[in-house]
Amino acid sequence: MAIVSGEDISTVFAKDPAARSKLEVLLCYPGLQALAFHRVSHFLWRHKFRFLARFISHISRFITGIEIHPGAKIGKRFFIDHGMGVLIGETAEIGDDVLMYQGVVLGGTSLEKHKRHPTIGNNVVIGTAAILLGPITVGDGARVGANSVVIHSVPPDTTVVGIPGRAVRDKHAPLSALKHAELPDPVSEAIQLVLQEQEQLISRIKVLEKAQGLQVYKDELKDKREEIEAGFNYGGGI
Repeated sequence: MAIVSGEDISTVFAKDPAARSKLEVLLCYPGLQALAFHRVSHFLWRHKFRFLARFISHISRFITGIEIHPGAKIGKRFFIDHGMGVLIGETAEIGDDVLMYQGVVLGGTSLEKHKRHPTIGNNVVIGTAAILLGPITVGDGARVGANSVVIHSVPPDTTVVGIPGRAVRDKHAPLSALKHAELPDPVSEAIQLVLQEQEQLISRIKVLEKAQGLQVYKDELKDKREEIEAGFNYGGGI
């Protein structure tokens, strides 16, 4: 059992442009260190040394800020970028070539001692502070946007954002990086649609008022509405 392999180090270089040397990767990457601790604790867990496995997992949490239950199953070339606050539960399963950012939670929603944590497919990217709950499945090639809360299974090659998580785009580009700025926001889009519809209604009412010879009142909320719309167009939200 290799605690840290050359493949692990190559994965860090492939997924983090800040990596500069093997020594730096070994000593300064808590995601890699947590994975090494997990391999030891998972080995002990499978061989029924449960207390020792949990204790090593606890030490790993103290050193790296990453909590991985020794019962969790993790595939090849798994990389946690930065990693502080990551939580991976006991029955979680993670496939190959998964990229995960800091603050991600793979949590359970049941007190029963059975499968209660997410199963993550291959080539999945999970953004910062995303929370995935329950025995759901995230299909191969899926992306989960930052701060999303996912409580339903995600089909392969699907992007999910929001609270709760909603599918917003299929068949996206390769997952070498998660470009958060390019992820659509369904809530923002819905609000923009309502504002645009309101603008159209106001314009139509003014036309009718003029046609009937009625007094056309000033739109006192126009400036505020344009300010909000400008915020959406910039990408900063309300």
